[in-house]
Amino acid sequence: MTPASLAWRVEETCLNAWPALRQVLLDGWVLRFSDGLTRRANSANPLRADYNRTDALIPACEALYRRQLLPTIFRVPSIIDPDLDERLDALGYSSEGESCVLYGDIDAVASARDPEVRLSAHPTPEWVRAMAALQNHTVEQSGIYRRIISAIVIRAAFAALAIDGELVALAYAALHNGLLCYESVITDSRRQRHGYARRVIAALAAWAKDEGARGACLQVEAGNAPALGLYDAIGLKTRLYRYHYRREPGPITPGVTKM
Repeated sequence: MTPASLAWRVEETCLNAWPALRQVLLDGWVLRFSDGLTRRANSANPLRADYNRTDALIPACEALYRRQLLPTIFRVPSIIDPDLDERLDALGYSSEGESCVLYGDIDAVASARDPEVRLSAHPTPEWVRAMAALQNHTVEQSGIYRRIISAIVIRAAFAALAIDGELVALAYAALHNGLLCYESVITDSRRQRHGYARRVIAALAAWAKDEGARGACLQVEAGNAPALGLYDAIGLKTRLYRYHYRREPGPITPGVTKM
């Protein structure tokens, strides 16, 4: 498999692992709408390298996002022609959220069954409440997050590690086309540096191996050095490609949260 074909398989897997609440297909792009929670679920994403490059693309996207009272945001991966990025820059679109897409063969990813890590096929109310607390979500944001993860169609596992009766580390993983995608990896800030995130990640890798996964992937902000170090240590050593966002100029209300 070529690096380019693997990259597009990873793109597809990541889109399915973090679905949008609504979407529109437009000239080789998928425009995602999720009431403003995270840029990934509220941005235009290319579906292939040979997407339609006509000048009509940008204004068509802008019109659809404005109908939803959202800023127009393009997610621009490094595996597409840089022409679009240059055009958006010339139009005053700001650049933000530089991120890396990591990959590792599943046999190289640390995995271990852990009796203290609870896995479930669906997010429990306790898991959702703990995620909201750890991410400092408002009630509205927590509701949108719950709707997004409830929209996952592919196989998934939701992991929780409790210490002394308190949930201290959470994550979930989704499996598509032989690839495991990690999402929402988080540890209680008061309990960091105890290896809890690593235990949750390893338990999900063991689950994925049992389900036939051949590789694992994850998206992480390029400036998050601790996270990059952790994921390199557990076996996601290939920086497959990068992406960033382009946000339209001018104030738009409401905004879109990061991620």
